Amino acid sequence: MLELQDLHVAIGDREILHGVNLHIGPGETHVLMGPNGSGKSTLLMTIMGFDAYRVTKGSILFNGVDVTDLPVHERARLGMGIMFQRPPTISGLKLGKMLEVIKEEGTGDDIQPAIERMNMEDFLGRDINHGFSGGEIKRSEILQMMVQNPSFIMLDEPESGVDLENIHLMGEAIAHLLQKFQRFANRKNSGLVITHTGYIMDYLDVDRGHVMINGEFKCHGNPREILKLIKEKGYNECLRCDKIV
Repeated sequence: MLELQDLHVAIGDREILHGVNLHIGPGETHVLMGPNGSGKSTLLMTIMGFDAYRVTKGSILFNGVDVTDLPVHERARLGMGIMFQRPPTISGLKLGKMLEVIKEEGTGDDIQPAIERMNMEDFLGRDINHGFSGGEIKRSEILQMMVQNPSFIMLDEPESGVDLENIHLMGEAIAHLLQKFQRFANRKNSGLVITHTGYIMDYLDVDRGHVMINGEFKCHGNPREILKLIKEKGYNECLRCDKIV
């Protein structure tokens, strides 16, 4: 579904990503780990096509189509979706209206059942993210994605700033988005998830893990084994390891 080929990305005059290669097949979910400032969020924002992230070399293929130069809205229409780590407050735009706009082109859940599932009934008349807690912002982001139903789902630290009750609610919803309750052969949606804690893996059957350090992949393999290694020995162990796990 997604293929990155020798991807180099710069912000302004500074190169952030240095030759990233990645392949995510249909129905697969991958997790991305790494220290702060290593380029993980830059990778997601580049895949989604945000202007500040300039591809200087390489390409992004989505379902066989080269989307390297496509704007954000065209990638969204092709089936890409993203949940931000720190989404902005959008003054003057009500959450309920936003869901209606998404539903016009989205193919996902009906609005009302999705609202009830994410416990967002009291937020429909409020400006998006205005005065929302961390957990409420993340639930709002997932709700919007449930209505959109992208085939490729990017999540930037979905468990960050979320209490245990909300993590459970969101974990179940994300598993629903990624069709984890279906047999693998029947799944069509794929995902790339940034995580620091690994808590989200309690709810997702994750296929592969990657570690990014200083804008490069340093390790690929079993995500739970990688997370265990990082917890025990830190990211320096990934730098010392000169083989692919």
